[in-house]
Amino acid sequence: MSALQPASYKWRDTHMQKTMFDPAEQKKIGMLTPSSNTALEPVCSRMVSGLENLVAMHYSRLEVTKISLEKDALSQFDLDPFLRASEFLAHADVDAIAWNGTSGGWTGFDFDRMVCEKITEATGIPATTSMLAMLEAFEENKVKTLHMVTPYIPAIDELIAKQFEEKCGYQVINSRGLNQTVNRSFSLVTPEQIDGMCKEVSVDPADGISIICTNLRSTWQIEQLERDYGITVYDSTAVTVWKTLKMVGVDPGVVKGWGRLFTGK
Repeated sequence: MSALQPASYKWRDTHMQKTMFDPAEQKKIGMLTPSSNTALEPVCSRMVSGLENLVAMHYSRLEVTKISLEKDALSQFDLDPFLRASEFLAHADVDAIAWNGTSGGWTGFDFDRMVCEKITEATGIPATTSMLAMLEAFEENKVKTLHMVTPYIPAIDELIAKQFEEKCGYQVINSRGLNQTVNRSFSLVTPEQIDGMCKEVSVDPADGISIICTNLRSTWQIEQLERDYGITVYDSTAVTVWKTLKMVGVDPGVVKGWGRLFTGK
């Protein structure tokens, strides 16, 4: 480099050497995000930060503002919005699509499976959801008993627990929720509140804590919660990243600092 070139050129050249890779080799994961969710996109991108030579996250949104069992809230999860949002991700030629949302917990795991099938039929791209990823993580780690932590109303929590128990054979030991329905408010739940709920449920032994809601900022706390309470945390956003990495052929173990799920311990 010429001595007359500004320092910014040196920074640029050094930075490019660190970040250059063949774009054709990078896997692209498409995340379907609830419209009022402000938690999942920053943390998903952070989890794969520095792995740009392997994988990148991309996002498309569908309208979700309220979580309840009322008709208008349930209609947010009709099939058509999923297909429209998935089509935009298909424009980016992503390698996998995930509904990074937990609605299957109360609309039904079978409904989630149907949505995935329809997305793949429409786009040719394999698909999953946060709740299906959660089930796979449980199976792979031989989970039989679990605690639940959510921001939801009791009626929603009861449906999720019923599905875990009756559809899948998992025993829900303890459950804590915050009785909230406004999706935007979930992202305002404090780390102290999340810690408090995990502390309350973990008084009894179980194979894991299932934190259900991708608009909770619990993903950032996983390692601390696991250290404090000696139990594996299955956070709904983290399991979605874990599953989609597997779908695109990237070893989840390359993700460091986000809990036991990624270390296999």
